[in-house]
Amino acid sequence: MAIIASRRCGECDLISNMPPMAEALPDDPNTLKAMLLAERVQNERLLQIIRELQRHRFGRRAETLPEDQLLLGLEEAEQIEAAGQAEEENSASQARGERTAKRRTNRGSLPAHLPRIETVIDVQDKACPCCKNELHRIGEDVSERLDVIPAQFRVLVVRRPKYACRACEEAVVQAPAPARLIEGGIPTEATVAQVLVSKYADHLPLYRQAQIYARQGINLDRSTLADWVGRAAFLLRPVHERLLGMLKSSTKLFADETTAPVLDPGRGRTKTGQLWAYARDDRPWGGGDPPGVVYLYAPDRKAERPIAHLAGFKGVLQVDGYAGYRVLAERGDVELAFCWSHVRRRFYELAAAGPAPIASEAMDRIGRLYAIEKDVRGRSAEERRAVRQEKSQPILDDLEPWLREKLALISQKTKLAEAIRYALSRWAGLTRFIDDGRVEIDSNVVERSIRPIALTRKNALFAGSDGGGEHWAVVASLIETCKLNGVDPFVYLADVIAKIVNGHPNSQIDDLLPWAYAPAIKAVA
Repeated sequence: MAIIASRRCGECDLISNMPPMAEALPDDPNTLKAMLLAERVQNERLLQIIRELQRHRFGRRAETLPEDQLLLGLEEAEQIEAAGQAEEENSASQARGERTAKRRTNRGSLPAHLPRIETVIDVQDKACPCCKNELHRIGEDVSERLDVIPAQFRVLVVRRPKYACRACEEAVVQAPAPARLIEGGIPTEATVAQVLVSKYADHLPLYRQAQIYARQGINLDRSTLADWVGRAAFLLRPVHERLLGMLKSSTKLFADETTAPVLDPGRGRTKTGQLWAYARDDRPWGGGDPPGVVYLYAPDRKAERPIAHLAGFKGVLQVDGYAGYRVLAERGDVELAFCWSHVRRRFYELAAAGPAPIASEAMDRIGRLYAIEKDVRGRSAEERRAVRQEKSQPILDDLEPWLREKLALISQKTKLAEAIRYALSRWAGLTRFIDDGRVEIDSNVVERSIRPIALTRKNALFAGSDGGGEHWAVVASLIETCKLNGVDPFVYLADVIAKIVNGHPNSQIDDLLPWAYAPAIKAVA
């Protein structure tokens, strides 16, 4: 007890020797009010940051549910509905008959190019069950069902007979061996294409692919698959370079970048590289150039990277707020168009964290711009420009002074003030779409092209080296451009690899670009 009492006395002495808080505060009421107001603003800012961190950690990071998560939810709901229908059909023959008839309306909807394996189910006795006379055929019912053969390996055996002359016994004649991507290796070009598509389109890391192959008795080491990928990426580099050149010859591009974690063996951890994406999609205004996207790997995010990547490009570059692109504009090489989606996202984060009247109204005003864009999507550039000047321009004419007015009324240290300043400082680029029908209201085109990169990154965690990041960029560029043009990436890669291996002339490299394999380019309706 004595020890406890002594400790308490010591604490009392320590507290009594501390200067009172009141003595540290000024006596002037106005100064006290100013200090209190500053503290309140700071507290509001800190609370807003905490809400954002909580939403980032525990909540959704987008304004709408991610498509993959939404589809997962729908899958579960549809499974439950199907189970309920099956139970109902087992107990009610009428319901079973109605749903069977409904399913039959899908007859003929299966693709015509799929092979048909026909089975005839005929009656055994063709005598009339009544009078025993011979029956004659009056028609038939045809039904089609979708069947699948699991991925199956096969071995292509190439025999090259040798011939010798019995007379001189010196000459030996043999047909030359066909060219291969992997000289002395076992894969065909189609096999390598399948590995590339599985890794960069279906986001299956090589070690998982090796596990899948092992189930069929094919023991392929992950390092072997990596060797195939590296050689294929090297072979495809000229096509990748030509794709970049074709996109840079356009008058308008989208640009964005995302992180690409790369293993750093020297430090035993990963470093942060960057994958830069440059995309073209003129379909929303009926342009004639086919869509495409090209990725370029860089070990950092310095402004010199997009300068080097876009050397020779002249036109409109639609981007987010990254300052590195401004250097291109200052040099007079490009005109920058900014993204309203990024502006809206800042106000959304404020509104999602709690009541925010100004942020909510800003979202409503921006939403009106998007409603107009929905109506003009697919029209010509001239029509889009005319509608925007008639309907969108008045909204923007009211929005800018309204933002400036609200900015003057709030503390400049708040997140709301940051969101408003973000918009006002980029106003010229944000309003460029009004006078140019080719320009979109946002850069979502290239952001959609970034999503597959994020999925591959999520599953593979990181690239093994800077070289691996470059391979990633080469193959992903061709695969994603295939998708944009409605081309099967597997068919494309298998054919292109085979053609290059067999000496396709570089002067005809345009024939190897993904859109050369597209049946048609259609405008977005």
